[in-house]
Amino acid sequence: MSVTNAEAGPARLDRALLTVVGVMVLGGMMSYLDATIVNVGISTLGGEFQASLATIEWVTTGYLLAVALAIPLAGWAVVRFGAKRMWLLGLSVFLAGSVLCAFAWNAESLIAFRIVQGFGGGMVDPIMMTVVATAAGPERMGRVMGLISVPITLGPVVGPIIGGLLLDNLSWEWMFLVNIPFALAAIVLALRVLPADPPRGDASAPLDFVGVFLLPPGFAALVYALSQAGAHGFGSTRVIAGLAVGVVLFLAYGVHALRTRGTPLLDLRLFASKGFSASVTTMFLLGGGLFALLFLLPLYYQQVHDHSVLRSGLLLAPLGLGTLIGMPVAGNLADKYGARRLVPAGAALIGAGALVFTQADAGTSQIALTAAQLAAGFGMGLVGAPTMGSVYRTVPGDAVAGATGAVFILNQIGASLGIAVVALILQGGGAHHTPTADSFADAFWWPVAAAVVVFAAGLLLPGRPAPAPEPAAEESAPAGSVADPA
Repeated sequence: MSVTNAEAGPARLDRALLTVVGVMVLGGMMSYLDATIVNVGISTLGGEFQASLATIEWVTTGYLLAVALAIPLAGWAVVRFGAKRMWLLGLSVFLAGSVLCAFAWNAESLIAFRIVQGFGGGMVDPIMMTVVATAAGPERMGRVMGLISVPITLGPVVGPIIGGLLLDNLSWEWMFLVNIPFALAAIVLALRVLPADPPRGDASAPLDFVGVFLLPPGFAALVYALSQAGAHGFGSTRVIAGLAVGVVLFLAYGVHALRTRGTPLLDLRLFASKGFSASVTTMFLLGGGLFALLFLLPLYYQQVHDHSVLRSGLLLAPLGLGTLIGMPVAGNLADKYGARRLVPAGAALIGAGALVFTQADAGTSQIALTAAQLAAGFGMGLVGAPTMGSVYRTVPGDAVAGATGAVFILNQIGASLGIAVVALILQGGGAHHTPTADSFADAFWWPVAAAVVVFAAGLLLPGRPAPAPEPAAEESAPAGSVADPA
């Protein structure tokens, strides 16, 4: 229970709450670690299954698209069936997908199983937020959110190192088998720790089935077209068909979302707010830039500098370390300076860091590359936290849940599109083309371009929050009287 006595100070983070947070972080950590571990192993998987980059990049892209679909479904399912049940279901699906991935027999089966795994992983994050917010209450939310940020910030630091160690000493299957003990532990602890949460059966929150069948397939069609363009060219039938299907589904969803009387999967009316549109655009491009770098850098170090998988993972760590440093710095500065100052500054650092790699080759100093990654990672930390904070300041209170879902969805979609774009650039010579240093230099221009747009969008974000007004009661109250605490 929260502390209400003013003399008692802020409510403590008691043992029960910390236990719940620990169980949630254990589950949440898995999806972030898994994503970065697999990114390090993309080159290994391509060689194992004799698959082109245009095919094997769907191991990551398919996972991200499944996450984008699962996020809005998870929000609806928690209301309909209860948080504990859906948390256990999400972990179980993630566990099943991990086991299936380890037994994949070709690239196509691995992609299919990664989609299953992504669907479970996509349920984990929003449910984690719901459970922790309910357990913490408003008085402890800030401190608890700091704890929840651990899996987000540590994933890009630890994941590449773990992936490198596994692939250097064990077979590729262990990239997925490593999830099993953690998933089982998270399930057992959730059964013991999380309070029972019976289904609410809220008929007022129906699932937008039309949106489910229009929006995610539309993005999948677009990403498919981009992934095939590298191997077959933009004039090929499959690319034109994919683009056409994507555009038609997008237009159909736009008409549906604006005309439906229910709650759409992605509420387009929120974009009437300039600040919200800028926030979502920023998070969309941040997802595209971050995952593009996480996809490019391990391949770059392995194919241009001829480093081992383990060393590539270690060399990728500065990007995550910069983010780990930048996020708390941004959290402390956001209320003082506002997103409008921090986000453009962060975008400039991201662009500058990526720009170094556009000029790099096999002889470029590793010191310069490490410094560039630290700068880009720190910039991402400066962009992410203030942008998320601005979302809650640009929409009305009753639209916060929908706005949060929109940001999560578009961030994941931006990530999948970012990977598809850089894979397209790397495959400029065809499906069996081996990327060269020049190919990588061209691909790194995508994060630079994304950073430029983020810089511009950041100028449209809210400025410094207005200071709280001084209570007038203290000035007007007669001597000896006590002001109303309300």
